[in-house]
Amino acid sequence: MSFSKYLLQRLIYAFLVLIVISFLIFMIVQLPRGDAVDRIVNARQAQGDIITEEDEAALRAQYGLDKPVYVQYFNWAAQFARGNMGHSMLGIPVDKLINERIAATVLLSVISLVVTYALAVPIGIYSATHQYSLGDYFWTFVGFIGLATPNFLLALILLFLFHKFFGLSIGGLFSPGVEEQPWSPAKALDLLNHLWIPIIVIVTAQTAGTIRTMRATLLDELGQQYVVTARAKGLRYRQLLFKYPVRLALNPVVNSIGYILPRLISGQTIVAIVLNLPTLGPLLFSALLAEDLELATSILMIQSILAVIGVILGDIILSAYDPRIRMEKGVT
Repeated sequence: MSFSKYLLQRLIYAFLVLIVISFLIFMIVQLPRGDAVDRIVNARQAQGDIITEEDEAALRAQYGLDKPVYVQYFNWAAQFARGNMGHSMLGIPVDKLINERIAATVLLSVISLVVTYALAVPIGIYSATHQYSLGDYFWTFVGFIGLATPNFLLALILLFLFHKFFGLSIGGLFSPGVEEQPWSPAKALDLLNHLWIPIIVIVTAQTAGTIRTMRATLLDELGQQYVVTARAKGLRYRQLLFKYPVRLALNPVVNSIGYILPRLISGQTIVAIVLNLPTLGPLLFSALLAEDLELATSILMIQSILAVIGVILGDIILSAYDPRIRMEKGVT
């Protein structure tokens, strides 16, 4: 199969998957008993306001909750496809709330992904080529610690250590008062000074897991007959290593972009809350607590789109890296 046909096929699959995901997201958000209007009514009644049935019906009509669920879904999906995400229960346009956080979310995710592979691939190669050495045992120990330590716990430990021993607050992406300033070299430097702590916390487990994957796959390739034969014929080890075994061992590592990127985007909500990061995770958490339908469904849909992009990106890179991936029987 040609690369263009393979890409078109993946894009069609992605579009169909997003349709199914959008329906599931909308229905899941609807599952809790009650809705946002019930919450508003209860809050106003707690303040002493008198809410009549007519007032409640007017609120439901205002937020489109007086229609059947399937009608609400099609209305929401059609508006979302046009770029209109509606208004949150705070009265603020949803796209404005998301735009304030999407840049930080993508920035952290992309940098974390790059750092993960930049560290994991060389370390995995070293561990595989120096099996049972002191260095291999060290990185194996580090990997198990990284996998076993919850990211939010590591974030709490770092917050405590920096505050106790250095008197520093490492929460957020900017120092107090800097975030509202226009972009300048000083603001960019302040961002870099705050960025490395979240990156360390986020990439710890992902890097440890990728190291184990790279080590295991490369060890498997080094034990193949073609490696033994090439070594017996006098091919230099380093030349052989990077020409064949490493290239083949990278396949599952490259393919892991498809699940690492979505996990980085959507799986760091607790870390973001602990470190006070202006990403989509804490905003989604507050939207779900408030039963803010428009905001919650829009954030979940955007995260799903980014996740599908990550999967497609992994497939494209892998198919370009190893053309055998897109081969079909009898077709080249």
